[in-house]
Amino acid sequence: MKKLFVLLALTPAVMAAQARDVELTKAPRVYFTRDISPESLVKIYKALGVEATGRVAVKISTGEGGNNHYLKPTLIRNLVEEVNGTIVECCTAYGGTRQDVKKHWQTIHEHGFDSIFAVDIMDELDQIRIPVKDRKHLKYDIVGGHLANYDFMINLAHFKGHAMGGFGGVLKNASIGVASTAGKAYIHSAGKTDDAQLAWTKDYIAAGPTQNLFLESMAAAAQAVHNYMGGRVIYINVMNNMSVDCDCDGSPEAPAIKDIGIVASLDPVAADQACLDMVFNYNGTQGDDNKPLINRINRQHGTYITDYAQSIGLGSKEYILLYIE
Repeated sequence: MKKLFVLLALTPAVMAAQARDVELTKAPRVYFTRDISPESLVKIYKALGVEATGRVAVKISTGEGGNNHYLKPTLIRNLVEEVNGTIVECCTAYGGTRQDVKKHWQTIHEHGFDSIFAVDIMDELDQIRIPVKDRKHLKYDIVGGHLANYDFMINLAHFKGHAMGGFGGVLKNASIGVASTAGKAYIHSAGKTDDAQLAWTKDYIAAGPTQNLFLESMAAAAQAVHNYMGGRVIYINVMNNMSVDCDCDGSPEAPAIKDIGIVASLDPVAADQACLDMVFNYNGTQGDDNKPLINRINRQHGTYITDYAQSIGLGSKEYILLYIE
């Protein structure tokens, strides 16, 4: 029988909410377990109390060729089988082993996903435009066309650092992760171009959007996917192998911080904020150091994405943390 413990002391956002007389019973629930295992992924999914039904997309990163930090098929297998899900991905926008569809399928195979699961590269054949509520930068979101084939999504993200976003969690997995190659360029350029070749040219980057505009565009795209799915999305962050570099990096730095656990919520902002709070409040020691990851997040002003996502109504930075034992 699972036990739930309310850990208000671990959540500065919740304490701030108390100071402002926010009614805590309305704050989103974030579930947490220190045990990173196939069994715990299923337990934390069930703790959310929402059943993934119909055609279920499980959005992960299958990892760039050469990267070994991505969520392994053996870790996620029980959860994917529990929901009868299909692993979904989209192609990248920066070359490497996942922008070309043929190479992407080869990478998926080398990393062992298609040997266990049904896998769908959602933009292999086409892409679609979906509505964006926050039109400050984006007129629409460009996503893999196969997104229309699914009734429910489990956003299963690997929480780690990221060279451009500062960190990658469920917000990045929903925005950049679900976007097609053109959609990724459109988000990175804050709506200026959907041409992936142009978006990465030196001159264009120099004249391109500021970091905050990019983060605002990511938040808007994440909200677009959430709304397109009618809110039928579960958000899970796995906090293991937390390099300062993303799974999209073929030669990532080794993690300096030890594994922390698994976080899950129906609120994507709360899920990422809880992970940020855990990293920033972590008691680092020699050989288990949170400073490199914090420095990467701060360098890219990464925490701003949860601020902006909250401001546009995607979710809440104030949450109640429940521990599953």
